[in-house]
Amino acid sequence: MLLGKKLSFGDTIGIIAPASCDDFDIIEKKIKDFKNLGFKVKIGDHLYDKKGYFAGDDRQRAADLMNMFKDDTVTAIICFRGGYGTMRILPYLDLNIIKKNPKIVCGYSDITILLNYLYKQLGFITFHGPMIKSNFEEENTRESFISALIKGNKGYKIDLNGYSQIEMLNPNNIKGVLVGGNLSLICSSLGTPFEIETKNKILIIEEVNEKIYAIDRMLTQLLMANKLQCCKGFILGYFTPNKEDKTIDNFTITEVIKDRILTLNKPTILNFPFGHEYPNLTIPIGIEVTFDFTNKKINIPHPVVR
Repeated sequence: MLLGKKLSFGDTIGIIAPASCDDFDIIEKKIKDFKNLGFKVKIGDHLYDKKGYFAGDDRQRAADLMNMFKDDTVTAIICFRGGYGTMRILPYLDLNIIKKNPKIVCGYSDITILLNYLYKQLGFITFHGPMIKSNFEEENTRESFISALIKGNKGYKIDLNGYSQIEMLNPNNIKGVLVGGNLSLICSSLGTPFEIETKNKILIIEEVNEKIYAIDRMLTQLLMANKLQCCKGFILGYFTPNKEDKTIDNFTITEVIKDRILTLNKPTILNFPFGHEYPNLTIPIGIEVTFDFTNKKINIPHPVVR
């Protein structure tokens, strides 16, 4: 298991955009807000670039990521935003350099593919969590981020008792390694060298702005690829709806999830606070956890940073 060094206030955060671009003013404001948390920042050379919908071309975005791994002054790498394009940089990454310089890597949405690839190839613990563009003023989001990245050198627990929306189904106190993230990206990895491995894993899933039939299609694809049947359990986050989705002659997202996932009779947590809404809790990818259904907690017995 490969761990990055724990984060401390005052450390330097490397900020990159491995996928989509953003406007200069938005980038400036969000970096200023993030620095107010108590960190220094180092900006990727191509963070402000625009090439179509990308923040620079594929090799440039990959170079920004690799340069942060090679820079001894950088403690953690946090993506500015997702969007689309992270998969395109994976062929240009040097895994040997990353292995020799493990650092915290944090992001979500399109960053899903990078998080799971580094875990699969290197046993590298990464973090599905907020990005620079996220709202760190939301207390639970901020505190979860700090607990994982600053205090995560010891085992800890994610207490679910304060979240009334959570449902815990098919209760069984199982152990398993966390993998997953955004549903579209999980499906996009199938049949590629970056395909996600779900056998005996606990799969986390979230999605945003997809119509219900598309979520059904993607979950069905995972079923037909035997990616769901072999899981030990599931943690399902926000499925932020597409506002233009029809309401007549349609299923609800709950009905689709019940049909495609709950029928597998695996231990499942519904409405876990992670994804494209808030709170957006930080979840370590690649670490073994225990479902404690009795006490409504996820136990993380091993360090996630060193």
